[in-house]
Amino acid sequence: MAISESSLKAKQLEASVVLGMEQFHRKSHFWGRLTISIVLVLTISLPLYLSFVLGFHPGWQPIMAGFAAYAAMVGYAWVMEPISYYPTLGVSGTYQAFLTGNISNMCLPSAAAAQNAIGAVPGTKKGEVTAALAIGAASLMNMSILMVIILAGSHLISIIPASIQEVFPYIVPAIFGGILAQFAVKKPVYGAVALAVGLTVNLMPIVAFLKGVVCILMTVAICIWVEKRKHSGAAI
Repeated sequence: MAISESSLKAKQLEASVVLGMEQFHRKSHFWGRLTISIVLVLTISLPLYLSFVLGFHPGWQPIMAGFAAYAAMVGYAWVMEPISYYPTLGVSGTYQAFLTGNISNMCLPSAAAAQNAIGAVPGTKKGEVTAALAIGAASLMNMSILMVIILAGSHLISIIPASIQEVFPYIVPAIFGGILAQFAVKKPVYGAVALAVGLTVNLMPIVAFLKGVVCILMTVAICIWVEKRKHSGAAI
């Protein structure tokens, strides 16, 4: 059976998109691993220089004790954050986000807002490219503002009224609230589940650093169960 010209062009376009994304991922992995490796070397070079060249090494016991205390508080995030952020950020966006930092209060909101603005679905090719461009633009903007803040930050903080400074601790929760609302509009049931789980876990006698992990796992498990119930009900 002959294939129409339009069908052939559509298949060729689809094949070119797949090939283009594979090449995009290869380059993302190459440059992502390279830049993060360079940053890791630069990050540890100063403490190594202070410890073994200038002789300010504090000893391994306080270093290991400090690392253990820090890992006990945020160690779960080293595993959970890349997994939970990846569907929205994609390959390139994940490298960018973990290289520049400010993931929860800049990279993730920027990616989600850009995807929502153009109707891109997280986890798709369009959503991944959108996230990469949004994080890149946000990072450039952040760096340009950051240089000004570093140079004049102390003066700016000193002239901000104390009543306004009191709201600073609520900025990050407000950002997460906005992200929740943005996605909950599309899936109200999931939003209700996330809120209910968050409130329940917050009231439970669980160690503070485990509450985030429990919230994520419980929300994902309940949402998967709800979806399975929907599909099983529709099949009957």
